[in-house]
Amino acid sequence: MSNLRTLVFFATPAHDCSYLPDREATTMFVDPRAHVDKRLYSQLTALGFRRSGSHYYRPHCENCNACVPVRLKVDQFQPDRSQRRVMAKNADLTCRMVKATFSEQYYSLYAHYIEQRHADGDMYPPTREQFMSFLVEGATDSWFVEIRDGENLVGLAAVDMLDEGLSAIYTVFDPAYERRSLGTFAVLWQIEEAKRLGLPHLYLGYWIEECRKMNYKTRFRPIEALRDGQWYTMDTN
Repeated sequence: MSNLRTLVFFATPAHDCSYLPDREATTMFVDPRAHVDKRLYSQLTALGFRRSGSHYYRPHCENCNACVPVRLKVDQFQPDRSQRRVMAKNADLTCRMVKATFSEQYYSLYAHYIEQRHADGDMYPPTREQFMSFLVEGATDSWFVEIRDGENLVGLAAVDMLDEGLSAIYTVFDPAYERRSLGTFAVLWQIEEAKRLGLPHLYLGYWIEECRKMNYKTRFRPIEALRDGQWYTMDTN
């Protein structure tokens, strides 16, 4: 059984950064042959690692610390006016958690989202194999949050259950529902689910100050950031 002391890590060669132009990035990966159970995954997440399929990784750039792991303290969270409007706007939708698995319905929503929203990104074009390797393979205690308008699936959020929290992996939604802010709604729902389960944290991945697409994360407060091995509350005023 693998543990933090026995894990072996590998670093990728420098490659173009996915978030900041004109910069190179290096990624540290846990040895894919290691057996990562829920306990070890929880420990890795608290150290700033993320999961993508069966891979556990974190940025390991020599001259850049722009990628900051962030998490929300759910018991202290109070929605702001904008977030309350999002909850009210989506009060007619239903959500439920199901085990992460493949279905044509899930993939259809995923593919439509990537094609409409991220046609200029490295996830385009979407494939079934990509969906499986990203969101289903390697799952330990992994779930999908179905967001439905009546019988119609309009959103799907991938979330992992950890010992001390939930980890928000990825969210897709029907672009026709863009005005509903379903990405924000999915985070708000996961906050309430973590509270219901008695879990203290919701991990939101990495925040990059210079990346506008990540600005939404600091609107969830109080948010904590990991720097130099310590979590501290960010000043987001």
